[in-house]
Amino acid sequence: MALENQHNPYLPLAAAALVTNKIQLGTAVAMAFPRAPVITAMEAWDIHAASNGRMFLGLGPQVKPHNERRYGIAWSEPAPRLRDYVDATRAIWRCWENGGGADPTEPLNFKSETYNLSLMTPNFSPEPTGLNMPPIAISAIGPKMLTLAAERCDGVRLHPFSSRQYLEEVSNRILNDSFAATGRDRSNFELVTGGFIATGPTKEAMLEMREYVRFRIAFYCSTKAYANVHAMHGLEELREKLVPYARAGRWDEMAACIPDELIDIFAVCGTYDTIAEQLEDHYSGLGDTIYLPTHNNCPIPDDKLARVVEKLQAIPMKFKGYRNGTDWTTKPEPLPQRGAPEAPAA
Repeated sequence: MALENQHNPYLPLAAAALVTNKIQLGTAVAMAFPRAPVITAMEAWDIHAASNGRMFLGLGPQVKPHNERRYGIAWSEPAPRLRDYVDATRAIWRCWENGGGADPTEPLNFKSETYNLSLMTPNFSPEPTGLNMPPIAISAIGPKMLTLAAERCDGVRLHPFSSRQYLEEVSNRILNDSFAATGRDRSNFELVTGGFIATGPTKEAMLEMREYVRFRIAFYCSTKAYANVHAMHGLEELREKLVPYARAGRWDEMAACIPDELIDIFAVCGTYDTIAEQLEDHYSGLGDTIYLPTHNNCPIPDDKLARVVEKLQAIPMKFKGYRNGTDWTTKPEPLPQRGAPEAPAA
């Protein structure tokens, strides 16, 4: 999985597509709104073709300040906009796979509140691949995005700023309610969880990584977009304390405000010898795939990593495979539109 933090997530996936032949390649997640749907569609399409069908597209909306002040684009309600983005991306893929501008079995004709796409000429249409459509997942932490993921996507990437309690009582509950309301088969939906992990060969090395996790938790505690998590754990007062630090760029001072017990709520911390069992205890029953981040300053040795991966792969999961390979030739039946609970975070 490639992140979009300090680097473009598509470039390493393109490189990996040429030197691997089994592993799944995907973004976790790429920012949607700064790129037009056709730009994202083409980047994912090329990697999917180069990897012989191993690409998955993970998309995220990013929060309002980053859209407006870092990307320089107008902000709008993210859930309806991302719904249109996902649908538009699939419409573009269907157009390309079914002949594009050259022999338009399915010409591009997508209309929504956010995007209206009706032009695709042969010069701008890549060749059909004969592959299944890449699965699409979105990042989610609040009720609206969780509901959108369950109703419209092939999976969800749950935010790392999620405690076990939040995963159980909010994320999984909303997803399961949505599956029940739409009659969707849960076994065709991939729930990816995982988050803050501090590990190392010794206790001292683990504690050093724990300080980096403290820094990350401080950032999310200061961001109002995660108000649902703050409310569950009574962090509203801490958030208001941290907001001025974030605005002033006083990041180290923010981290010092995070107590050890808060790290224990949001992170899994242990040495290489114990981290596998700890991850199993923390995430078992709450997801299908566990995202296992590693840090360049303290990479997990191959033998230890193999044991962790083997342990995680043994955890039972509900996901069995993406539905019908995501059929190219027919448009999916529209899922019922349902209202989502009002909440401060999307």
